[in-house]
Amino acid sequence: MKFIGIDLGWQSGPSGLCCLSFKGKSLALHTLDHKAELAEVLMWVDAIAPCGEPAIIAIDAPTLIPNATGMRQPDRLAHRYFGKYHAGCYPANLSRPFATRLIQFGRDLENRGFNHAPNIEPQKEGRYQAEVFPHPATIQLFNLPQILKYKKGRLAARSQALGQLRDYILTGLPQQQPPLIIDHLPEIPVGGKALKALEDQLDSIICAYVAAHWWYWGLERNGVLGDRANGYIVIPCPPNASVHLPKVP
Repeated sequence: MKFIGIDLGWQSGPSGLCCLSFKGKSLALHTLDHKAELAEVLMWVDAIAPCGEPAIIAIDAPTLIPNATGMRQPDRLAHRYFGKYHAGCYPANLSRPFATRLIQFGRDLENRGFNHAPNIEPQKEGRYQAEVFPHPATIQLFNLPQILKYKKGRLAARSQALGQLRDYILTGLPQQQPPLIIDHLPEIPVGGKALKALEDQLDSIICAYVAAHWWYWGLERNGVLGDRANGYIVIPCPPNASVHLPKVP
């Protein structure tokens, strides 16, 4: 079983890509990559998880967008539960310029056999996809008082916050169940473009870990905001999580 994380470029930006797999009883880093175009992302998926091979893909992007205007149900719920941590969702609706692109990406994955999984039978092999959101996931996994602000602000502050995320991945995820053991990750670069590329990749690691946590525990240690009809976001809820979420989609 492979656990794939995609920090998807919502409009025209590149995407961070990660694949984890079990090595004994622990997860290990299989692949870490960065692609510029959605077509390249799909080609990468085809190479990592060929037709029929079991895998779950966790995507940081709304691929189910049923609402013409306003906010989706999971976006509202993310603000309700995680707004005080500064981890509310960017609103998605069909009038947004990214909507067609993201919906089609989800359909492209469905055409490859990756069915949406707003509910899942723990540790059952198959081909699944689910929407995830790294910011609430880090609040839950690392018991943070607020998000790590590596996406906006001055370059020095972003670099420092991204370094904290890197450290949490290396030292915090080995303490989770299942543990993810990564011996080394790239150092935090100085340049803005290189910093953004590493940000995408580290976010994809969080996505891939949430995929593994969802598959491993199901609703026992995860919550779901929303449902298949309205869009949904899977968020980990380990025993020490800051926020207790609904268990039934």
